[in-house]
Amino acid sequence: MEMKKRIILELRNRAPEKVTELVLDNCRSSNGEIEGLSDSFKELEFLSMANVELTSLAKLPTLSKLRKLELSDNVISGGLEVLAERCPNLTYLNLSGNKIKDLGTVEALQNLKNLKSLDLFNCEITNLEDYRDSIFELLQQITYLDGFDQEDNEAPDSEDDDDEEGDEDDDDEDEDEAGPPGEYEEEDDEDDGGSDLGEGEEEEEVGLSYLMKEEIQDEDDDDDYVEEGGDEEEEAEGVRGEKRKREPEDEGEEEED
Repeated sequence: MEMKKRIILELRNRAPEKVTELVLDNCRSSNGEIEGLSDSFKELEFLSMANVELTSLAKLPTLSKLRKLELSDNVISGGLEVLAERCPNLTYLNLSGNKIKDLGTVEALQNLKNLKSLDLFNCEITNLEDYRDSIFELLQQITYLDGFDQEDNEAPDSEDDDDEEGDEDDDDEDEDEAGPPGEYEEEDDEDDGGSDLGEGEEEEEVGLSYLMKEEIQDEDDDDDYVEEGGDEEEEAEGVRGEKRKREPEDEGEEEED
């Protein structure tokens, strides 16, 4: 009841002739009609009345601009000819979860010349042999039955999605024509990276050769130093040897004296 009151309140606060979409799901119908839904909704394009316990469409108002009608999970078993009279421009009709049992009931939809998509999922009629082929043969104007065409291609979610995809394709084409900036940036990065590596390698080679030169010079210096030290020690030993030789001689001379 709260859902019903809220919907009725919204309808009263907004001019019906300006409404283009209306969702009345789970709002219980009374004697086959929804309170507040009338011919005043002249601009209505989308109407959803899922699970409202509709038994027939006899009291459906005339909605000449209606394109999409959701009637799933009700108890409708016939009287579909009303749709062609009151909603002649329907392109999408969802009757899934109703009490539709035979092809004779669906035959009334032949007069909906603009109908492109029909859902009968979870209706007893789907248990018939060659159900899909029979429906496509009976209703030659439709493209999709229960979300798939005759070649089992899935129907698009909505026309809005198709438009968005079209816009994305246009954007991609523009990017291709202009040339993706990412490629140029990557090439520049690769060049920079290559130059940095080259510089790094050159610097490393220069550094090693420089160190090697220093080590060579250090080794030469060490050798010179060792050699110099050796000569001095040899000279010192020679002097000491001479002194030792002279000392005995000097001692002998002193004894002689």
